[in-house]
Amino acid sequence: MSVNLKNLHPYKVWEHFATLCEIPRASLNETALIEYLIEWAKKHGIKAAVDSGGNLILRKAASEGHEGRAPVAIQGHLDMVCQANSGCQHDFMRDPINAIVKDGWVVAENTTLGADNGIGVALALAALEEANLIHPAIEVLLTVNEECGMDGAHNLVPGTLQSKKLINLDSEEWGHFYLGCAGGIDVEVYHDCQQKQVPQGYTLVRFDVFGLRGGHSGIDIHLGRGNSIKLLAEALRDLSLHSDLCLIEIKAGTARNAIPRESYALCALPDDIASNIDTWIRHRCAAWQQRFAQTDSGVRFSCSHYDEIPNAAVKSEERDRLLAFLDTAANGVSDTSVDFPGVTDTSSNLGVVLLEKGVFKATFKVRSQSDGRAAALADKLVSHAASYGLQAGKNGQYPGWTPDLASPMLALCQRVYTRKFGRPAGLQVIHAGLECGLLVASHPHLDIISFGPNIRGAHAPGESVEIESVDRCWILLKALLQELAETDS
Repeated sequence: MSVNLKNLHPYKVWEHFATLCEIPRASLNETALIEYLIEWAKKHGIKAAVDSGGNLILRKAASEGHEGRAPVAIQGHLDMVCQANSGCQHDFMRDPINAIVKDGWVVAENTTLGADNGIGVALALAALEEANLIHPAIEVLLTVNEECGMDGAHNLVPGTLQSKKLINLDSEEWGHFYLGCAGGIDVEVYHDCQQKQVPQGYTLVRFDVFGLRGGHSGIDIHLGRGNSIKLLAEALRDLSLHSDLCLIEIKAGTARNAIPRESYALCALPDDIASNIDTWIRHRCAAWQQRFAQTDSGVRFSCSHYDEIPNAAVKSEERDRLLAFLDTAANGVSDTSVDFPGVTDTSSNLGVVLLEKGVFKATFKVRSQSDGRAAALADKLVSHAASYGLQAGKNGQYPGWTPDLASPMLALCQRVYTRKFGRPAGLQVIHAGLECGLLVASHPHLDIISFGPNIRGAHAPGESVEIESVDRCWILLKALLQELAETDS
């Protein structure tokens, strides 16, 4: 167990989270963690099973005297977004997460922490292990590949859960009960570019945009942070208007659900322009730093020169269509919520771009509180791509979760929260893709509430979770389980 976490309270929650930090759990690679948890469950007399969708389901009988109460489900996801700063030699398939305690928070300084949703999983495991906890029968559903497509929730077979009430532990702002979330669609854009030979007298250069904060493509999309792909496309498009820029390769962003922090492009420029490019780089970077002074002042722009002789590049007309498309495609907030002031309703995030050997691919994440508005924005992106002669399609759609202010589970949770903390919790929806919408689709009887601790910077290096708010989540979870065991609500 990490020496940095072992003395934190509540001990069992942090013990489980430290274990999650030790076992790599990138999306689609949760097998080692599942195997560990099955063995852990056997040692504690907890039933464990893996369903046909790859999800882990843990079941514990009700505490003595409460066997007649209806069961309750607790849900989270096992995988995490894997992002690291440039220069950080971290292998997410092998290396443990380096979690440290700093100013009341647990943080991973150079990588993502995996508090999203590791803390939720740790809370659920601690509830199963707590010896003196009063509770009804508990079903813990731990889904797989939430971050890359919600595959586990998509493939949950109807009737898997016997509970009619479910506590989702994947929210990231303490003091609020979440009643709804955005649905989402991925938009994939493709193009096979015609190529040409780079003329003699050209220098191979690499342009890098870096130093941006990034963040969660839903929760942070309204903060006005820079998107490294958009900035790179803007700069290269401008340069191509004043020089014969030969575009060879682009590698930008790493996840459709993370605001891209770093992007680069390999290009070739006439020797005389390449030798004098530094002044243009400085001016462009200064303009960005002024533009993002309040939100992303660390933005940087650089150019490296290489001795290799450049070979093939995309033809000029292909370069123009790709850069124009990337520069003008919708990115950021499209609409804000009418019912929940300050909450984003609809957005898109240009998350990943790859141009290699003439093959171009771009991926957008579209989110909305309304499935219809998500589909409409996705259709606009597809049409926008078609207007530039690019192929595009939609996939990975998942439904939103519609708020229910008359929810009996909400009433129970507010009653317990007020008793424990002296005032009712705030009510909120989240512009992110909780699995609740899919869970309701397969189990329409479920009455769901979501809460969680304060998490900063999910999906970006430097992700952190507030220690005190984790303790409060633990107090609330135990109190809710006891209330469900002792009342008919």
